[in-house]
Amino acid sequence: MSDTLDLTVELIRRPSVTPDDAGCMDLIADKLEPFGFKTEWFNFADTKNIWLRRGESAPLLVFLGHTDVVPTGPSEDWNSPPFEPTIRDGQLYGRGAADMKSGVAAMTMALARFVDRYPDHKGSLALLLTSDEEGAATNGVVKVIQALQSRNEKIDWCLIGEPSSFDHLGDVVRIGRRGSLCGALRILGMQGHVAYPDKAENPIHRFAPALSELTAELWDQGNEYFPPTSFQISNLQAGTGAENVIPGRLEVLFNFRFSTALTEDQIKQRVHAILDKHELRYELSWRLSGAPFLTTRPELIEATQQALETVLKQRAKLDTGGGTSDGRFVAPTGAQVVELGPINGSIHKINEHVRIEDIDKLSEVYEQVLVNLLT
Repeated sequence: MSDTLDLTVELIRRPSVTPDDAGCMDLIADKLEPFGFKTEWFNFADTKNIWLRRGESAPLLVFLGHTDVVPTGPSEDWNSPPFEPTIRDGQLYGRGAADMKSGVAAMTMALARFVDRYPDHKGSLALLLTSDEEGAATNGVVKVIQALQSRNEKIDWCLIGEPSSFDHLGDVVRIGRRGSLCGALRILGMQGHVAYPDKAENPIHRFAPALSELTAELWDQGNEYFPPTSFQISNLQAGTGAENVIPGRLEVLFNFRFSTALTEDQIKQRVHAILDKHELRYELSWRLSGAPFLTTRPELIEATQQALETVLKQRAKLDTGGGTSDGRFVAPTGAQVVELGPINGSIHKINEHVRIEDIDKLSEVYEQVLVNLLT
């Protein structure tokens, strides 16, 4: 097996269910410290974060990833134990194989090979890993970036190993992500007997016209890089459990995935306007999971495209789809952010897997990006 595949296997063996790192970062530090990388720990609460940097001069190129994984689901539903990496039919199976331990391994070994070949490279290199990407993401990259900014460390380029590919390795590169705005809405009514609706106020009935309007609303048209904003109800809950009681309140959870065509404040104002129009009594709290971001400056994008051409003889489609990533914490600093990783078809699923040949190819692409920018 290759060094990159070996490292991927060793990472999968560690059951690093978020926010547990399970020793993954120690393994990475052991790989990079011999190549002159200085290790710093930024640990907050139950989250581990490691910052491995080589060099002090600008520009600074950072690889960004996470060692935590989502829970496995029923282990008996897997064809092989989720934390026992297994090779079958050219695929490596195990939780985190695609999201994103193969990406972490590919970045790590690309850095080691590049420094070995170019010990006097331009600028600086760093690898930032967190164990809090799959969870709440409150003690991970967001806090490390704050700490780095407080001491004026500026990231110029950030390459994230999230699984971006669709049909084959390198067919999609993400240059941005939609924003995510969550709402927790409580519609207030008056509990009563279903036989006496005139003596009660049903919050479900009261909310129905507003819900219809919210779901029919065209929030924007999107733009060149983003699809139209999406509004989705994720949970509705009301009732006492009895079939003869009108509930006194309705709890609603919803989410906006929004483009750069809208701002957080514009969405909030329009939602409140619709609720107020229907004269609802309500309470509403908001949580911004991440603002939309988009990389438009060409250096990192073109270096990545050229690396794909060199290694895979192809260029990627530029895309902003998918959920959120830790790139949302890096982009506001002014850094160029690009995401490139393995095929994402099995991520978070039973029998998660990655093509073995893609692991080494991805590491070669990462190494070529370094060559393109820092030699």
